[in-house]
Amino acid sequence: MKILITGCAGFIGFHITKLLLKEKYSIIGVDNINNYYDVKLKKDRLAELKKISLKEKSIFTFKKIDLSHSDDTNQLFRKYQFDYIIHLAAQAGVRHSIQFPMDYISSNITAFTNILEGCKSTDLKHLIYASTSSVYGSEKTFPLSEDLACNKPLQLYAATKKANEMMAYAYSSLFNLPSTGLRFFTVYGPWGRPDMALFKFTKSIIEEKEIEIFNNGNHVRDFTYVEDIAEGIKRLISKPPKSEAKKNSPPTRVLNIGSNNPINLLDFLNIIENKLGKVSKIKYLPIQMGDIVSTHASIKEFTNITNYQPSTGIKDGISNFIEWYCEYYKIKLGN
Repeated sequence: MKILITGCAGFIGFHITKLLLKEKYSIIGVDNINNYYDVKLKKDRLAELKKISLKEKSIFTFKKIDLSHSDDTNQLFRKYQFDYIIHLAAQAGVRHSIQFPMDYISSNITAFTNILEGCKSTDLKHLIYASTSSVYGSEKTFPLSEDLACNKPLQLYAATKKANEMMAYAYSSLFNLPSTGLRFFTVYGPWGRPDMALFKFTKSIIEEKEIEIFNNGNHVRDFTYVEDIAEGIKRLISKPPKSEAKKNSPPTRVLNIGSNNPINLLDFLNIIENKLGKVSKIKYLPIQMGDIVSTHASIKEFTNITNYQPSTGIKDGISNFIEWYCEYYKIKLGN
């Protein structure tokens, strides 16, 4: 069984690749190693994956490819016959999308089109791709369920991900391509991205620097631990959707994957402070352009399909991240 994992040097991609290598899957990993954040972190993730591959005697082949380049993507599909694809490569970041919109057109629209075109020429059993909870915009019907319209994105990032869902539907309809889009809800944990709240808060508190808290601290997030995400994806791989002729429905779906346990951002910060044994310096600011105030996932559909739901508590998840952070950056916390 051969699985293509795009974005394997990214945060979620690293964790799902690590898990599947331990399960003895044969993995082709693809990443363009861009400089959106620290390239060293991405290279260190890749080095870790290679170590795991050797230890577990599993097959891991890495290809540095920019999937927005159709020639390179076509060559990838010509060389390998994939059974499954987990497409996680994308340009992330809500705020970055406001300043650099073309990054999102290239990485999220063009690259996904190239992946879908590649799938046409294969006997693919299941395409799993990353969407986002940001597609819900300012929707307040909590918990957020997949049957909501999601037609009012607050930023281009969300708009590109909603477009991905519609593109996958079209290709599933035209070419009978089994596909599942996953709406991730604020993923956190070890090896996380430096532009995300947990990483930024931890770094600033340790360095005794000021933390900017937007919306005066009134954000609520359904934080989801990254290893729970990886386990959920693993269980979903062998459960592709099926077409339903009676409903004129192609083999495609979109699922939420979250903790179903939202927490206020200030409570989240307080847990970090307690773990570090230090108090943060906070600067309260108004809500930023494109920010979503609250998220809360309904995960009934995901649980029904996989018989799994994320279970890592927020305190344990934060503790695991901080332990990784201190080990990775060689920081010794005072007692």
